[in-house]
Amino acid sequence: MDGIKLDVGDRELVAERGVNLRAALLSGGCSPHNDGARLVNCRGLGTCGTCAVEIVGPVSPPTRLEEARLRFPPHQGGPGRLRLACQVEALGDLQITKRAGFWGQGAARVWGLEREERRGS
Repeated sequence: MDGIKLDVGDRELVAERGVNLRAALLSGGCSPHNDGARLVNCRGLGTCGTCAVEIVGPVSPPTRLEEARLRFPPHQGGPGRLRLACQVEALGDLQITKRAGFWGQGAARVWGLEREERRGS
């Protein structure tokens, strides 16, 4: 196994390089979904946008589906600060932050590191 680290703030998860980020977070007991979105989400199809997270580190480029969803409210603007965990392939060690709000679009941190706490950003 070619292991990578997923830093989610209070702990580090270990995953295989190339793993789907949503799957890795869920298997490590760290949901990319807030509140009601844990029950009501698209289950990784990339259509709901509730698994939006901030990522620092090497990941796959945005898919067309992800680009389209992140241009739609409440995200708007396309991939940038937020990426959909269900559409991201983890290619190396990552630092991941989940924000408040049903779609993870809020300013308050739910888990992860704030910008000034991140290494190499």
